[in-house]
Amino acid sequence: MTDSLRILYVEDEDDIRQVAIYALEDDFVIEPCSSGQEALDKAAVFKPDLVLLDVMMPSMDGPTTLEELKKITGMETVPVVFLTAKVQAGEIDELKAFGAVDVIAKPFDPMTLGDQIRAILEASRAR
Repeated sequence: MTDSLRILYVEDEDDIRQVAIYALEDDFVIEPCSSGQEALDKAAVFKPDLVLLDVMMPSMDGPTTLEELKKITGMETVPVVFLTAKVQAGEIDELKAFGAVDVIAKPFDPMTLGDQIRAILEASRAR
């Protein structure tokens, strides 16, 4: 493992979750979650450096999950990146208004996903 960055990854679609885990597991410590509620249950114990969060999920969508994550002690300043197929400029602005530091488009390229996440994290730390 070249990095010890910890990513809480929330994605309800099993196949997408598995591809992302495979793309990231060599470089990051990944805690996969299949729902917003599971992310809320794991966040305080896992203590992620970044949250990678799907937007459209059943029961609790990404923006609602983000709002609830920010209420957890220690999670207030953890950067959140949304993963979504909704990547029109207005939609990206709306997602950032919820508090996300950036948005990664689906389908993502598994070969560059880790580099994208590292660049986003570096940029958010520089702010």
